[in-house]
Amino acid sequence: MAALRRQGGSLAVAESLTGGALSGALVTVPGVSAVLRGGIVAYATDLKEQLLGVDGELLAAHGPVHPEVARQMAAGAADRLGADHAIATTGVAGPGAADGAPAGTVWVAALGPGGHRVRGLLLAGDRALVRRASVAAALALLGSLLSDELQRRPPTRRGADASDSSGSGDGREQGPGAGRWTR
Repeated sequence: MAALRRQGGSLAVAESLTGGALSGALVTVPGVSAVLRGGIVAYATDLKEQLLGVDGELLAAHGPVHPEVARQMAAGAADRLGADHAIATTGVAGPGAADGAPAGTVWVAALGPGGHRVRGLLLAGDRALVRRASVAAALALLGSLLSDELQRRPPTRRGADASDSSGSGDGREQGPGAGRWTR
C-alpha cells in the first residue's frame, strides 16, 4: 500500500468468493485508510450486475467465473467507489463445482490508470485455503501492476524549477493522464 500512497492513488475492492477477506486483509495494514475507498461484496451473481455493472449478457453466457467478469468487477468498483485502482476476485471456493467451474477455479483482476491485469488460478485445497490463496493472488497482482506503473512514470525534475505552471509545487504529475483514471 506504500506504493499506492506514494502515487497519491486510491483503491477499491470487489469481492465474490473471498466474501470480504480481501478487504479484511487490506485493513490490517497500518495507514491503509489513506488509500482504501471501500469494498463491495457481490456474492450473488445478480449483484455483480446490479452493484458493479458487470454485463448481464456476459453473466448469462459465461456465468460469474470468467476473466472478463473479474475485470468488469474491478472496473465497476473503481467507478462506483471513486478510486483510480481496484482489485477483484471471483471463482469457486468449493467444496464442489459451481456455475460450471470446478472448485478452486479463481479469477483475480487488478486495474489502474496504466491498464488492467487478470490472472486465472486453479487451486487445490479446502475452501479456506482457496480463499486465502485468492486474497494473496489479488494482492500480488495489484503489487505487480503498481510496480509497472511506477517504472513507466516519467522522471520528475528536481530543483527550483520543478514546480508546475500552476505554482502549486506539490510534486504531483500534471497534464494528460494525470490524476483519476477514467474510462
